[in-house]
Amino acid sequence: MPDNPVTIGPWHCGKGQPLLFIAGPCVIESEQLVLDVAKRLADHAARLKLQLVFKSSFDKANRTSVDSFRGPGLEAGLEILAKVKAATGLPVLTDVHEPHQAEPAARVCDILQVPAFLARQTDLVQAVAEATARHGGAINVKKPQFTAPEEMVHVVKKCEAFGNPRVLLTERGTTFGYGRLINDMRAIPTMQGLGAPVIFDATHSVQLPGGHTTGGQREMVSFLARAAVACGCDGVFFETHPDPDRALSDGPNMIRLSDLPALIRRLLRLRAALDVKDDEISASDKGN
Repeated sequence: MPDNPVTIGPWHCGKGQPLLFIAGPCVIESEQLVLDVAKRLADHAARLKLQLVFKSSFDKANRTSVDSFRGPGLEAGLEILAKVKAATGLPVLTDVHEPHQAEPAARVCDILQVPAFLARQTDLVQAVAEATARHGGAINVKKPQFTAPEEMVHVVKKCEAFGNPRVLLTERGTTFGYGRLINDMRAIPTMQGLGAPVIFDATHSVQLPGGHTTGGQREMVSFLARAAVACGCDGVFFETHPDPDRALSDGPNMIRLSDLPALIRRLLRLRAALDVKDDEISASDKGN
C-alpha cells in the first residue's frame, strides 16, 4: 500500500492531517516574479498556519500552440526553484515531461509531478519514482482527463513497484464532449480508496480547452474548491499569479494572488466544520 500520510518536507498530507495547499504560477516567467510570488505565499502560510508547497513549471511542454511561451527550460528553471527553497523554506513541486528530467529535478524539488496526459507513460513514471525514491521526495500524479478514477490504481502500483510509495493523486476533471471538463466529486473518495492521499486541482478543473490558447472560468474555482473540501480531499492545488490576465500561461483559470488568502480561509473554515467526530454527531442525534 502507498504511504498515507505522505511526508513532504516538514508537512504531512493524508489521513488525519491538515489540508495541504499547492500553489504558484503556472510557469516560471522570470526569476523575479517567481521569487516575489513565493515570498508572498510563504507569508500567507506563516500567517494562516498552512501546509503549503510552492509550484511552478520550468517547461510547459504541452502548450496548445507552437508560439506559446514554455518557460526557461530545465537547467535555468531548477536554479530558480532552488532559490525559492532557499529564500522561503517552502517545499517545491515541479512537473517533468521526459524521463531524463527526473533525476536533476528530484535533486531540487520535494515533489515531482507527472502531468495528466503522461500518467500512463511507464518509462516516465519509472524515472520519477526511482529518482524521488533516491532523494526522499514524493510523486504527484494527475489523473488523466480520459481515465476513470479507479483506474489510477495501476499508476499507484507502478510507483510502488519502482521504489516509491510516497504517492499523491490529483483530480483535475474529466473530458466531456469536445473538451469541456466535468468534475465528478466521487473521484475523491474513489481514489482515496486506492490508499493514496488525493489533491483537488481547482484551477485546471476550470480550463476550457480549444482555440489558439486554453481558456478558463476563474470565477468557478471557489465553487469547485469548496465542493472538493466538503468531499474530503486531502489538499487543494491552485495556480496563482499577481496579474492573471497578463500571465504567459493559463491566465484565464489562475487565481489572482491577492484573492487567494480569502479563499483559503473559507476552505479552512469548511474543513474545520467537517472535522466533527462521529461520536459527537451521534451524541447530538441522541439529544434530539
